Amino acid sequence: MKKLILSTVLTVVAVTGLSAAEVDYRRHEQVNRINQGVRSGSLTRGEAARLRAEESHVRREVAHDRFNNGGHLTPYQRNRVNRQENRISSQIYRYKHNNLYR
Repeated sequence: MKKLILSTVLTVVAVTGLSAAEVDYRRHEQVNRINQGVRSGSLTRGEAARLRAEESHVRREVAHDRFNNGGHLTPYQRNRVNRQENRISSQIYRYKHNNLYR
């Protein structure tokens, strides 16, 4: 019985850790997409600044949520961050393909 409880707790901890890493990885990749758009000239300075500000806002929210939850995000918080990142990803695509160039 103790082994079953311990394995369940370890599984929950491992899944939570992976999800947090995925949140960090996705944010990192989107920042790279923004930087690539600036280098290629497909993003203007204003567009890049807007996108970076939104990414920064999400990063602060995640840090705040993790601080208040012992270093972890709840499933609700991960879903909220995922929706925010989806929205930012769509904005990156739209800005990169809107025929405005630096």
